[in-house]
Parts: sequence; structure tokens; C-alpha cells
Amino acid sequence: MIELIPAIDIIDGRCVRLTKGDYATEKVYNEDPVAVAREFEAFGFRRLHMVDLDGARSRHIVNHRVLERIAADTSLVIDFGGGIKTEEDCRIAFDSGASFITAGSVAVTEPELFLSWLRLYGNRRIILGADAKEGFISINGWKEDSREELLPFLASYINKGVTNVLCTEISRDGMLQGPATELYSNIMKAHPDCHLIASGGVSCLKDIQTLDKAGIPAVVFGKAIYEGRISLKELAEWAEKNR
Repeated sequence: MIELIPAIDIIDGRCVRLTKGDYATEKVYNEDPVAVAREFEAFGFRRLHMVDLDGARSRHIVNHRVLERIAADTSLVIDFGGGIKTEEDCRIAFDSGASFITAGSVAVTEPELFLSWLRLYGNRRIILGADAKEGFISINGWKEDSREELLPFLASYINKGVTNVLCTEISRDGMLQGPATELYSNIMKAHPDCHLIASGGVSCLKDIQTLDKAGIPAVVFGKAIYEGRISLKELAEWAEKNR
């Protein structure tokens, strides 16, 4: 059974979504992210993916107080990303209640620093963020393209001990046109022991079911919930039935 991970993206302390990572497309869905997190928990979800979009843009954590409030007010297991560039950012995220952190840009720009976090916190608590566009990794809130090819990038880090990977296909993100199932399947074929979290493009329950049938371990989704394409009740009932 695929692990279901609803997402909350934060700008100025509010719950928002972007399209293809473009900040000009910001749409506010709720002024109170804590209320959104409580609703996820009320429907039986155990995990939460939280992204500090201000942090991603500023290159340091910004919305850790929101993380702190969600961690204090719910029992959700939170993975937190966005703006984690230094050891101090890691400390702030974990001290504020994150169970895991997702780091992507630093894995490209400062690989030795990323590997030091892997050694310090363990490979269960560090998630490698791999945001891909046309087969290459994008960094710093998707504003910069790197020369790192996705598949060799993943292979390199998995060979160095990474076990958890969050892969976002940027061209699908926020488009509600279906996930990049073929890409995720290819990653799993190459790395069958990887705990891959698929992200981007989920538009309906059928998309999640397709990923589940393809053997993808976990999926992050957000906009489909906020836009009413998937009801939390429907998703929770399907998850309970297939547990």
C-alpha cells in the first residue's frame, strides 16, 4: 500500500500552492496552516510534507514557527523542506518538530555538507530532494537549473547511503495532469530498495491508485485536495480498505 502524504506549502505563514514552482502563480488556500494540518490528521493521515517556500526563495528557513505550531498541535510525522542550507537550518527544523528534513539544493552545491548531515542524523531522517526538469536537477526554489542529470545524481547518493528520496517532476507540479509514473517506475527499477516519494501532478484518486499499482512506495499530493479534485474522506476510505 502506497504511503499517502498530504502537503502544506507556506508563504507568509499561509497555506498556498504554486504552479511549476512559479511564485507569480501563488494561490492562497487557507490563512491557517495549523487548521489544515488538523483536518488531515482528523481523516487519519499520519504524515505531512511541509515546504517553506519563503525559505526556498531566501535560502534559509523562514517559517519554522508554523512548523513548531503544527508539530505542537498535531501528532503528524512531518518532513520539512525549503531553505535548509546550513547546519543551523537543520537544527532549527528538528528543534521545531520536524521528524525528517528534505534537502535538495545543498546536495548539488555542497555535497560534502549534505553527506555530513547524513552521517550526523542518519539516513532515515534525511530525505534527498530531487527536483527535476527535462532530466536535470533544479535548485534554489526551482529558480536555477543545474548540470546534474537526475538519474546519475540519484545513483551517486543512493550508493553513498541515501535511502529516502523525494522526486518532483517540475513540469507536472501543480498542473493536475497526472504524475510522471514512468519516471518513478524507472527509478524504482534501478533502485528497488529506495523509499521513493513521488511528487507532482496528482489530480485524482486514480492517479494515486496508478502509482500504487506501479509499486511506488509513497506519494505527496496537495493541489488536488485544495481544488476539490480528491476528497479527504474518499482518500481515507480507500486507504483504510487497502491497508
